[in-house]
Amino acid sequence: MIVRGRIQKALSGFYYVDTGREVLTCRARGKFRKEGVTPLVGDWVEAQELGGGEGYLKSVLPRTNAFERPSVANIDQLVIIASGAIPRTDPYLIDRVAAIAELKGCGVLILLNKCDLDPADSLYRIYRASPYPVLRVSAETGEGLEELRPMLDGKLSAFTGNSGVGKSSILNALDPEFHLKVGQISEALGRGRHTTRHVELYRLAFGAEIVDSPGFSSFDTDELNLEMKERLPELFPEFAPFLDGCRFTGCSHTGEQGCAVLEAVEKHQIQRSRYDSFLRLFEELKPLQKWQQKYSRHS
Repeated sequence: MIVRGRIQKALSGFYYVDTGREVLTCRARGKFRKEGVTPLVGDWVEAQELGGGEGYLKSVLPRTNAFERPSVANIDQLVIIASGAIPRTDPYLIDRVAAIAELKGCGVLILLNKCDLDPADSLYRIYRASPYPVLRVSAETGEGLEELRPMLDGKLSAFTGNSGVGKSSILNALDPEFHLKVGQISEALGRGRHTTRHVELYRLAFGAEIVDSPGFSSFDTDELNLEMKERLPELFPEFAPFLDGCRFTGCSHTGEQGCAVLEAVEKHQIQRSRYDSFLRLFEELKPLQKWQQKYSRHS
């Protein structure tokens, strides 16, 4: 029988597909390799049941998005964790990931963790004025977690943030069973310190789905590509009302005379910090040329 399900885990050539009734252990047929398609965690797939909890993948259904590193698909939102305490988060790290999320068609949610130690007033002020929801939380005291749960419910979220901001602590505070599940998987795999290197999808008790992967702690530069260079201004949504108001066609919004975006920054209609991040990304992407464009092996 052919069933539909979602890949929860991919490991050593096996794909673990949650059909709603059971988790099938599947192999992928050679046609995927021939077609240049790699099934990813988060993919909706059709699988042929073979009995005994085993099967094989027949097709990967259309994706809403796909990421290179870590290799995941169909992410609804990136949850960017930041902190005003140690380690203090540079707004540029938040804005860089938010731009990647916009490029991929993901939602963005910004969590300011460790607010029991530092309320992160500067970061809160920046992102309250941005298009993105921002929430102060504390994995230690539980502050903000009740507000956070409905923002995750019914979505597949990936948590990201600079090292030490508390991704695991927040997940464990949201659902203590999460830590137990991860520990059980690690013990079963028996690969010591390398057990966390694979990507896995978990369902929390209140209905949210979470992709857990160490790769989301920082994005590979593969995501900073020519498409991002060409679309950069639209990846900052607050620029949208001003993009057509510049004096000159083809304005790069980096200092030209009559630039409506720069004028909006001067009038505090766009946060200066966000604009500074745009300029940094512009400079980072500037060297990319068309011949350097990489086509994803996941497409």
